[in-house]
Amino acid sequence: MIVTFTANPSLDRTVALPGPLARGEVQRAVSVSQESGGKGVNVSRALVASGLESLAVLPGADSDPVLAGLREQAVPFVSLPIDEPLRTNVALTEPGGVTTKINEPGPVLAPDQQEALIKLLLESSRGASWVILAGSLPPGFPEDFYATVARRIREAGNGTAPLIAVDSSGAPLAAAVAGARTSGAWTSNDVPGTGGTNPGSGKPDLLKPNAEELAELAAAAGFPPASGDELEADPAAAAAAAAAVVRSGVGAVLATLGSKGAVLVTADGAWLATHPPVAAVSTVGAGDSALAGYLLAHGRGAAPADCLRQAVAHGAAAASLPGSTVPAVHQTTPDAVTITALRKD
Repeated sequence: MIVTFTANPSLDRTVALPGPLARGEVQRAVSVSQESGGKGVNVSRALVASGLESLAVLPGADSDPVLAGLREQAVPFVSLPIDEPLRTNVALTEPGGVTTKINEPGPVLAPDQQEALIKLLLESSRGASWVILAGSLPPGFPEDFYATVARRIREAGNGTAPLIAVDSSGAPLAAAVAGARTSGAWTSNDVPGTGGTNPGSGKPDLLKPNAEELAELAAAAGFPPASGDELEADPAAAAAAAAAVVRSGVGAVLATLGSKGAVLVTADGAWLATHPPVAAVSTVGAGDSALAGYLLAHGRGAAPADCLRQAVAHGAAAASLPGSTVPAVHQTTPDAVTITALRKD
């Protein structure tokens, strides 16, 4: 089972426009849709759509529309009851897939609620193969929350903890990567197919940044400064940047590069995956679907390059669907993906 943890879930409303966004003007929508969302929730939705067992852990009142949406889609979840409503995010999509997002900050959770949320995750993740820590943090959460949660999962697992993936941005992502190892030495043999981290570490076994996030992480790891646009345009440079992050103690980096595909770097290799162009409808949740595709393949015991293949196939399929719709595996085309081995440095 794969457990996803979304501290700041949302009701994602997508408004499709008939043409380019015109600031200061009145525009009529072509369509409006809404889905239960947040990065971890989206991963669970995509996994369940493909028949894989997943459990979403999140805060929210039993009557909240986000939880109601999960029930409607038959996505298993456990929630920590809170008094405040969950946030609503709005995405404006233009023809061709250009997307403008407006994200609310989310409800404030007191320190005792934050601790209760961690305990709920620890209880729910016993026996899981993966725990996915995903998305932004609500106001008032400490920046190192994900690193703390990762350490506590490993401590609770007592040597049998699930693998941990992190998909976030900004300070929470940087803090997760900086999570200090407390003892022992990290080796690439600890976690087959990803690289592996020390049991006392807050560092993830897998990171899923986009190009901009990768540029920030790589600079912190000593890689020469580069912009996200530069890494997206140069997959070899993106692989080298990801390798710098892996050398800092992260198990593996799956970096999505928009229409350029994605790179995967582990301690043992680096690969680029590209998909033929698709007619993009909405990019909302494409990265989350890519992570779900990776996890689906990893659960089948696929080699790293084939995990990357399914990740890119899932991401491409998601971009071709409206709103934040997630694809099932039968809607993806992994045979169309081209894999190229790259140098790591």
